[in-house]
Amino acid sequence: MVSPQLTLHYVFDPLCGWCYAAAPLIEAAAALPTVQLVLHPGGMMAGANRQSVSPALRDYVIPHDQRIAELTGQPFGAAYFDGLLCDSSAVFDSTPPTLAILAAEQLAGLGRAMLARLQSAHYAAGERIAEGTVLLQHATALGLDSVGFSAAMTELAGDVEAHYRATQQLMKQHGLRGFPSLLLEREGRFQVLDIGPFLGQPAAFAQALSAFAMLTPAAVAPSAAFCTPETC
Repeated sequence: MVSPQLTLHYVFDPLCGWCYAAAPLIEAAAALPTVQLVLHPGGMMAGANRQSVSPALRDYVIPHDQRIAELTGQPFGAAYFDGLLCDSSAVFDSTPPTLAILAAEQLAGLGRAMLARLQSAHYAAGERIAEGTVLLQHATALGLDSVGFSAAMTELAGDVEAHYRATQQLMKQHGLRGFPSLLLEREGRFQVLDIGPFLGQPAAFAQALSAFAMLTPAAVAPSAAFCTPETC
Protein backbone atom coordinates (compact mmCIF):
# COMPACT_ATOMS: atom_id res chain seq x y z
CA MET A 1 0.00 0.00 0.00
CA VAL A 2 1.33 3.43 -0.96
CA SER A 3 1.58 5.87 1.94
CA PRO A 4 0.01 9.28 1.34
CA GLN A 5 2.57 11.93 0.45
CA LEU A 6 0.14 14.84 0.34
CA THR A 7 -2.51 16.05 2.75
CA LEU A 8 -5.36 17.87 1.06
CA HIS A 9 -7.18 20.16 3.48
CA TYR A 10 -10.71 20.84 2.25
CA VAL A 11 -12.55 23.88 3.62
CA PHE A 12 -16.22 23.41 2.85
CA ASP A 13 -19.81 23.83 3.88
CA PRO A 14 -22.54 21.27 3.10
CA LEU A 15 -24.87 24.06 1.92
CA CYS A 16 -22.30 25.76 -0.30
CA GLY A 17 -23.26 25.45 -3.96
CA TRP A 18 -19.71 25.86 -5.20
CA CYS A 19 -18.62 23.05 -2.87
CA TYR A 20 -21.16 20.91 -4.72
CA ALA A 21 -19.50 22.09 -7.93
CA ALA A 22 -16.14 20.92 -6.55
CA ALA A 23 -17.47 17.55 -5.34
CA PRO A 24 -16.21 15.55 -8.36
CA LEU A 25 -12.74 17.03 -7.84
CA ILE A 26 -12.77 16.00 -4.18
CA GLU A 27 -13.83 12.47 -5.09
CA ALA A 28 -11.08 12.23 -7.71
CA ALA A 29 -8.45 13.50 -5.27
CA ALA A 30 -9.57 11.18 -2.47
CA ALA A 31 -9.24 8.19 -4.78
CA LEU A 32 -5.50 8.80 -5.19
CA PRO A 33 -3.30 6.61 -2.95
CA THR A 34 -0.86 9.50 -2.50
CA VAL A 35 -3.48 11.88 -1.07
CA GLN A 36 -5.02 12.04 2.39
CA LEU A 37 -8.14 14.21 2.55
CA VAL A 38 -8.93 16.19 5.71
CA LEU A 39 -12.30 17.92 6.04
CA HIS A 40 -12.64 21.38 7.61
CA PRO A 41 -16.27 22.50 8.01
CA GLY A 42 -16.75 26.26 8.12
CA GLY A 43 -20.31 26.86 9.32
CA MET A 44 -21.30 29.15 6.45
CA MET A 45 -25.00 29.11 7.36
CA ALA A 46 -24.73 28.28 11.05
CA GLY A 47 -26.01 30.12 14.10
CA ALA A 48 -27.12 33.65 13.27
CA ASN A 49 -26.46 32.96 9.58
CA ARG A 50 -29.03 30.17 9.27
CA GLN A 51 -31.85 31.18 6.92
CA SER A 52 -35.43 30.27 6.20
CA VAL A 53 -36.13 29.78 2.52
CA SER A 54 -37.42 33.01 1.02
CA PRO A 55 -37.85 34.56 -2.44
CA ALA A 56 -34.68 36.58 -1.81
CA LEU A 57 -32.68 33.45 -1.01
CA ARG A 58 -34.12 31.67 -4.03
CA ASP A 59 -33.26 34.57 -6.35
CA TYR A 60 -29.73 34.66 -4.97
CA VAL A 61 -28.87 30.97 -5.28
CA ILE A 62 -30.55 30.02 -8.56
CA PRO A 63 -28.14 31.92 -10.88
CA HIS A 64 -25.20 30.33 -9.07
CA ASP A 65 -26.77 26.88 -9.31
CA GLN A 66 -27.44 27.31 -13.02
CA ARG A 67 -23.84 28.36 -13.58
CA ILE A 68 -22.59 25.35 -11.59
CA ALA A 69 -24.71 23.00 -13.68
CA GLU A 70 -23.33 24.55 -16.89
CA LEU A 71 -19.70 24.35 -15.76
CA THR A 72 -19.69 20.94 -14.13
CA GLY A 73 -22.75 18.95 -15.16
CA GLN A 74 -23.65 18.45 -11.50
CA PRO A 75 -27.34 17.48 -11.27
CA PHE A 76 -29.97 19.80 -9.80
CA GLY A 77 -33.42 18.30 -9.46
CA ALA A 78 -36.91 19.70 -9.87
CA ALA A 79 -37.52 18.75 -6.23
CA TYR A 80 -34.83 21.30 -5.35
CA PHE A 81 -35.70 24.15 -7.72
CA ASP A 82 -39.48 23.79 -7.64
CA GLY A 83 -39.84 22.19 -4.23
CA LEU A 84 -37.26 23.04 -1.57
CA LEU A 85 -36.49 26.53 -2.87
CA CYS A 86 -40.21 27.34 -2.86
CA ASP A 87 -40.86 26.00 0.65
CA SER A 88 -40.87 28.88 3.12
CA SER A 89 -41.06 26.45 6.04
CA ALA A 90 -37.65 24.97 5.19
CA VAL A 91 -34.54 26.21 6.99
CA PHE A 92 -30.99 26.21 5.65
CA ASP A 93 -28.76 25.49 8.66
CA SER A 94 -25.22 24.18 8.21
CA THR A 95 -24.81 22.78 11.69
CA PRO A 96 -26.99 19.62 11.59
CA PRO A 97 -25.45 18.28 8.35
CA THR A 98 -22.00 19.27 9.59
CA LEU A 99 -22.59 17.24 12.75
CA ALA A 100 -23.70 14.30 10.61
CA ILE A 101 -20.48 14.52 8.58
CA LEU A 102 -18.33 14.74 11.70
CA ALA A 103 -20.18 11.83 13.32
CA ALA A 104 -19.82 9.65 10.22
CA GLU A 105 -16.10 10.42 10.14
CA GLN A 106 -15.66 9.71 13.84
CA LEU A 107 -17.55 6.43 13.75
CA ALA A 108 -16.34 4.91 10.51
CA GLY A 109 -14.17 7.32 8.51
CA LEU A 110 -17.18 8.09 6.30
CA GLY A 111 -17.26 11.87 6.55
CA ARG A 112 -16.61 12.37 2.84
CA ALA A 113 -19.24 9.79 1.93
CA MET A 114 -21.77 11.52 4.17
CA LEU A 115 -20.94 14.90 2.66
CA ALA A 116 -21.46 13.52 -0.85
CA ARG A 117 -24.79 11.96 0.12
CA LEU A 118 -26.07 15.14 1.75
CA GLN A 119 -25.04 17.33 -1.17
CA SER A 120 -26.92 15.06 -3.55
CA ALA A 121 -29.89 14.90 -1.18
CA HIS A 122 -30.05 18.70 -1.03
CA TYR A 123 -29.43 19.68 -4.65
CA ALA A 124 -30.79 16.70 -6.57
CA ALA A 125 -33.53 15.35 -4.30
CA GLY A 126 -34.57 18.58 -2.58
CA GLU A 127 -34.39 17.06 0.91
CA ARG A 128 -34.23 19.05 4.14
CA ILE A 129 -30.75 18.07 5.26
CA ALA A 130 -31.01 20.17 8.43
CA GLU A 131 -33.60 17.75 9.84
CA GLY A 132 -32.55 14.91 12.11
CA THR A 133 -34.80 12.28 10.54
CA VAL A 134 -33.28 12.94 7.11
CA LEU A 135 -29.75 12.75 8.49
CA LEU A 136 -30.54 9.49 10.28
CA GLN A 137 -31.84 7.95 7.05
CA HIS A 138 -28.58 8.76 5.29
CA ALA A 139 -26.54 7.44 8.20
CA THR A 140 -28.30 4.08 8.12
CA ALA A 141 -27.93 4.01 4.32
CA LEU A 142 -24.18 4.24 4.90
CA GLY A 143 -24.37 1.29 7.28
CA LEU A 144 -24.01 3.29 10.49
CA ASP A 145 -25.81 2.20 13.64
CA SER A 146 -28.65 4.62 14.27
CA VAL A 147 -28.22 4.73 18.04
CA GLY A 148 -24.49 5.22 17.87
CA PHE A 149 -24.85 7.84 15.15
CA SER A 150 -27.40 9.85 17.13
CA ALA A 151 -25.22 9.66 20.23
CA ALA A 152 -22.16 10.83 18.29
CA MET A 153 -24.07 13.78 16.85
CA THR A 154 -25.24 14.79 20.32
CA GLU A 155 -21.71 14.52 21.70
CA LEU A 156 -20.20 16.50 18.83
CA ALA A 157 -22.78 19.28 19.13
CA GLY A 158 -20.83 20.65 22.08
CA ASP A 159 -17.65 20.89 19.97
CA VAL A 160 -18.98 22.12 16.64
CA GLU A 161 -18.23 25.78 17.37
CA ALA A 162 -14.64 24.80 18.09
CA HIS A 163 -14.50 23.08 14.69
CA TYR A 164 -15.78 26.25 13.02
CA ARG A 165 -13.25 28.42 14.87
CA ALA A 166 -10.40 26.09 13.90
CA THR A 167 -11.45 26.28 10.26
CA GLN A 168 -11.70 30.06 10.40
CA GLN A 169 -8.23 30.22 11.92
CA LEU A 170 -6.86 27.97 9.17
CA MET A 171 -8.45 30.22 6.56
CA LYS A 172 -7.02 33.35 8.14
CA GLN A 173 -3.57 31.82 8.49
CA HIS A 174 -3.34 30.89 4.82
CA GLY A 175 -5.39 33.69 3.27
CA LEU A 176 -8.27 31.47 2.19
CA ARG A 177 -11.16 33.62 1.06
CA GLY A 178 -14.21 31.39 1.19
CA PHE A 179 -15.80 28.06 0.37
CA PRO A 180 -14.64 25.86 -1.17
CA SER A 181 -10.93 26.22 -0.49
CA LEU A 182 -8.19 23.65 -0.87
CA LEU A 183 -4.87 23.72 0.91
CA LEU A 184 -2.16 21.23 -0.01
CA GLU A 185 0.30 20.16 2.69
CA ARG A 186 3.53 18.30 2.12
CA GLU A 187 6.19 17.85 4.80
CA GLY A 188 5.04 20.95 6.65
CA ARG A 189 4.75 23.13 3.55
CA PHE A 190 1.35 24.53 2.60
CA GLN A 191 0.07 25.70 -0.73
CA VAL A 192 -3.30 27.17 -1.68
CA LEU A 193 -4.81 25.49 -4.72
CA ASP A 194 -6.90 27.33 -7.29
CA ILE A 195 -9.50 24.79 -8.34
CA GLY A 196 -11.37 27.17 -10.64
CA PRO A 197 -9.64 25.98 -13.85
CA PHE A 198 -10.41 22.35 -12.95
CA LEU A 199 -14.16 22.62 -12.32
CA GLY A 200 -15.83 20.00 -14.48
CA GLN A 201 -12.48 18.27 -15.08
CA PRO A 202 -11.92 15.81 -12.20
CA ALA A 203 -9.56 13.60 -14.23
CA ALA A 204 -7.31 16.57 -15.02
CA PHE A 205 -7.33 17.58 -11.37
CA ALA A 206 -6.34 14.08 -10.25
CA GLN A 207 -3.59 14.00 -12.87
CA ALA A 208 -2.22 17.33 -11.64
CA LEU A 209 -2.19 16.12 -8.03
CA SER A 210 -0.48 12.87 -9.05
CA ALA A 211 2.22 14.79 -10.90
CA PHE A 212 2.66 17.10 -7.92
CA ALA A 213 3.14 14.16 -5.56
CA MET A 214 6.06 12.92 -7.67
CA LEU A 215 8.05 16.12 -7.25
CA THR A 216 10.83 16.15 -4.71
CA PRO A 217 10.16 18.36 -1.67
CA ALA A 218 13.00 20.68 -2.68
CA ALA A 219 11.27 21.32 -6.00
CA VAL A 220 8.08 22.50 -4.28
CA ALA A 221 8.42 26.07 -3.09
CA PRO A 222 5.77 27.24 -0.60
CA SER A 223 4.75 30.09 -2.89
CA ALA A 224 4.95 28.18 -6.19
CA ALA A 225 1.95 28.28 -8.53
CA PHE A 226 -0.06 25.10 -8.68
CA CYS A 227 -0.51 23.19 -11.92
CA THR A 228 -3.07 24.58 -14.33
CA PRO A 229 -4.49 22.87 -17.44
CA GLU A 230 -1.85 24.71 -19.49
CA THR A 231 1.31 24.23 -17.46
CA CYS A 232 2.93 23.28 -14.15
